[in-house]
Amino acid sequence: MSAVPTTTATPPLLAVENLRKHYSAPRQWLRKARPPVQAVDDVSFTVAKGETLSLVGESGCGKTTTAKSVLRLVEPTAGSVRLEGEELLALSPEQMRQRRRDLQIIFQDPYASLNPRLKAGDIVAEPLRNFGGMTAAERAERVQWLFARVGLRPDAASRFPHEFSGGQRQRLGIARALALNPKLIVCDEPVSALDVSVQAQVVNLLMDLQAEFGIAYLFVAHDLAVVRHISHRVAVMYLGHVVEVADRDTLFAAPRHPYTEILLSAAPVPNPRTPARRILLQGDPPSPANPPSGCRFHTRCPLAQAVCREQRPALTPRDGDGTHQVACHLR
Repeated sequence: MSAVPTTTATPPLLAVENLRKHYSAPRQWLRKARPPVQAVDDVSFTVAKGETLSLVGESGCGKTTTAKSVLRLVEPTAGSVRLEGEELLALSPEQMRQRRRDLQIIFQDPYASLNPRLKAGDIVAEPLRNFGGMTAAERAERVQWLFARVGLRPDAASRFPHEFSGGQRQRLGIARALALNPKLIVCDEPVSALDVSVQAQVVNLLMDLQAEFGIAYLFVAHDLAVVRHISHRVAVMYLGHVVEVADRDTLFAAPRHPYTEILLSAAPVPNPRTPARRILLQGDPPSPANPPSGCRFHTRCPLAQAVCREQRPALTPRDGDGTHQVACHLR
């Protein structure tokens, strides 16, 4: 997959700046108020038209919260989210509803994300009914086309979700997300609940749809093999922060941030004869309700120095064209 460059002459499709999402902890009787959980804190990135940007990191680092904040499925605490230059966080609920034509999501669990009481054809047609503009015959024709495009038989439209396999249900979710010709689709770990053999089929389908329709993906994933296959660029998150952003090949070949190095070293290698280079990460992640001062990774970083404990490093370019950004005082 070739890289999709983002230049100053070509503004990004999606621009996220200083995004924050803090959850207030419930106050218990006769106890002091607990500090808010800083699930996402000062996250910035861009996604170009037709590009796949993957968010990776260990569980609890804020990947899914970031993705849902972009869609306003959860309301951000602060920051900016601009789609084609329009500030989404300033839109009223009705204005945001209309903008959702361009923003769709594929959920992680294909078993829970489909209404079990609706037939498959009605599930895919639901976005078309919600936004209007089509007759019943036109909707039926569009649904048939979508079924064929995602690899489902058109006669499956009359079946209920429980009659499909996991991979087929996720194809239904993809068809539903594709119904309104969106410009950006958030993929929230769309293959993690599927068998390995089915994962490759679904990932290849997503790539084919991107090549055909020019869709941009914000792809949330744990599986680094999937990320390496589908991504143009990768953003690595740790404890609510983005610590490194680079194009796919650069990140996997020459990571700069210590956490990225450790994360990539934990990925299994396909050849058992390949020498292991795993780097063990000491300790547990700090609580997002009480994050460390300075660099949030310094409590587990083998390279940490005094400046790491005192000052938070900014995400700054470390190459000539500014595409490789790292938040580290030492790298």
